[in-house]
Amino acid sequence: MKLFQHHNPEGKNFSCVGLSDIGLVRKTNQDCLVEAGNLAGVADGMGGHLGGEVASADARDAVSAFVADKTPGPILLRQAIEEANRAVYEHAKADEALSGMGTTLTVLWVGESAMYLGHVGDSRCYLWRDGKLQQMSEDHSMVMEMVRLGLITPAEAAVHPMRNVITRAVGVDPTVEVDTAAFPRQKGDLWLICSDGLHGMVEDEGIAEILHSAATDREAAEALVQAALTGGGRDNVTVMLLRDERGPAKEGDA
Repeated sequence: MKLFQHHNPEGKNFSCVGLSDIGLVRKTNQDCLVEAGNLAGVADGMGGHLGGEVASADARDAVSAFVADKTPGPILLRQAIEEANRAVYEHAKADEALSGMGTTLTVLWVGESAMYLGHVGDSRCYLWRDGKLQQMSEDHSMVMEMVRLGLITPAEAAVHPMRNVITRAVGVDPTVEVDTAAFPRQKGDLWLICSDGLHGMVEDEGIAEILHSAATDREAAEALVQAALTGGGRDNVTVMLLRDERGPAKEGDA
């Protein structure tokens, strides 16, 4: 397992715990934890031999470099993910062995009064607030398009043979459509960003039960990964937990 624990980076009054595991089937871990200052998230790479690992690392590095020393906001976050798309695409174009590689990218950028979400692919962002779990991102996947069109039910989507086929990815094409959103900060909120190695193995009810019962965020991260492994561990599994320890800035705050 790859683990990091980062409390109150740069005095922003939030804490992060990230954990990544190769799973029980894959030979390599193509997931990346994204953690840079007040940016946190997950990239889940795809591609041939080493391609997924390279794509997720390229996206992580590019988006982290772009947001450095900038004030969080949705426009800049979209530009950061577009820059990550360019970096992955250009790398793949320059190396035939990496042709076609790409990655999901789902990140939260912590602002003074809001959490800014940037999202491409089928990694997910959840909010655990007041004992309730809510998915805050929308899967860019073939089965979720079918659900939105009313062709299949969410229960059917969960077991559909094409459930891992995504309709958007960072780096596959010269440009990418990025979802962004802003959510007001609230003290005590716990945000979860995860690869499909978690939500493909553990239903939302199981995720909620773990977040409810865990004594610490690190314990929650470890329990989420273990639940994915117990459920079959058919993919790399990566979780990022971000705890809001302040909520929105008040007038006069530094």
